[in-house]
Amino acid sequence: MEAAPNAALIDDLIKRRIDELLPQKLEEALARREETRTPSMSIIATKGTLDWAYPPFILASTAAALGWKVDMFFTFYGLQLLKKDITDLKISPLGNPGMPMKMPFGPDWFKGINWNIPNVVQAAIPGFESVATTLMRQTIKNNGVADISDLRSLTLEAGANLIGCQMTVDLFGFQHEDFIPEVKEYCGAASFLGIAKDSDVSLFI
Repeated sequence: MEAAPNAALIDDLIKRRIDELLPQKLEEALARREETRTPSMSIIATKGTLDWAYPPFILASTAAALGWKVDMFFTFYGLQLLKKDITDLKISPLGNPGMPMKMPFGPDWFKGINWNIPNVVQAAIPGFESVATTLMRQTIKNNGVADISDLRSLTLEAGANLIGCQMTVDLFGFQHEDFIPEVKEYCGAASFLGIAKDSDVSLFI
């Protein structure tokens, strides 16, 4: 007559088998969850000039088009980008040594010149900011880059969520009616930090 299996030995074998399978199953479950999870990005937009309007909308529209959940928080001068009319955004090369002043017209040799104009000259010439803005708009057009109004529309169509900073609205004396109706939410920094904390990517622009 065969001896009955040792219960303790069987329990030990079962435990060891479970210990072998559990990490593998856990890894597989985590991998499946990672594959089906929607990436998220939060952007804080603080600038209201023509050149600084492009980075947040380019990044947001691209991420949203890829299926990411995107939340954009517009605070201080960034609120300018939520106004109904943003065709008057300007650019100032004053104090911006990284900005190349190249001409968007003329022969190639002329367009290739980098006009390093000293700040003292820029500040002394009336209307220099308007000239710089005109040149930048022409450069954007020449290179087939979308107008900022169109880029904002694309960002909204892709599903990005635009949020206004209520503290800044109050500080600068704005009304919600001053901004595009697609802005459904106005909140403070504490509320947005909760969104940013749970985002995979958080950017300050």
